[in-house]
Formats: sequence, structure tokens, C-alpha cells
Amino acid sequence: MFDIGFTELMIIAIVGLVVIGPERLPKVARTVGHMLGRLQRYVGDVKSDIQREMHLEDLKKLQKEMTDSARDLESGLRGQAAAVQADLDDAAKSVKSTAEAPAGTATQSPDATDEEAIKDAERAIAQTVADDIAANHRPPERDDNQLALGLDAEPAAPASKEPKA
Repeated sequence: MFDIGFTELMIIAIVGLVVIGPERLPKVARTVGHMLGRLQRYVGDVKSDIQREMHLEDLKKLQKEMTDSARDLESGLRGQAAAVQADLDDAAKSVKSTAEAPAGTATQSPDATDEEAIKDAERAIAQTVADDIAANHRPPERDDNQLALGLDAEPAAPASKEPKA
């Protein structure tokens, strides 16, 4: 630290022995050693506090980046949900207009017309969802709070409450 060699230490020890005296020299040396130890601990504490602050600052930056990323993702998902909702509303309007068509234009019974309109609406919705999936290259998230349209390939089996043996 101060680049003090062995010879300089010997000179300091001899001067200290002459000035302080042999009776008080061990007590003074012990006190100086304690003070140097305290100084080293203090410097170590300051260093660790500075490192902790730097680490905390890095964590705050990371948290801000993650929050911004989450907001961007949420806004993108809300935009996609709005687009899908608009497509579904358009499909519902077309189904409703088809169902409300004048009775004279229909050649089949009203029940058959309604069933065809429902199937056409389901196909339109399935096509809209497929187009959305193809455009975004990721599957839509399933929301269990929404009405199931029955578009799944296989119906979900009811959950069994009995323990498996």
C-alpha cells in the first residue's frame, strides 16, 4: 500500500522503542494494530455498500425493462383481442342478417336454415381464428371464462375426481 520495506519497518521500530520506551511499546503496538484493523473493516464496509448500491441500481433497471416489456406485450395482446372481437362481431352480424332474411327466399325449413347459418358462422369464426394464428405464428391463449364454441378437434373429457390406483 505505502511500499514500506523491511528496513524502514526496523528503523520505525527502533525509533518507537527509543521514543515510547520499552514499557509502553507493546500497548501502543496493540492499539495501532486495532486501529488498522478498524480502518480495514471500515474500508471493506464502504466497498460492500458501494457494490450493493450498484447491484440495486442494476436490478432497478432490469425491473423497469421488464415492466416496459410487459406493458408492450399487454397492449399488443389487447390489440389482437380487439381485432378478433371485431371479426367475431362481423361474423355474428352476418349470421344474424342471414337468419333474419325474408322467409320467401328460403327453400328449406327454418330449422335447417338456422343450422346452416350456425355452421357457416362457426366456419367463419374458425377461419378468422386460423388466419389470426397464421398471421401471428403463435397459438391463442385459452380463456376458460369464455363461451366454448365447440371448435376443438376432440371434446375435453370431464375431470375425474376419483384417485387413480
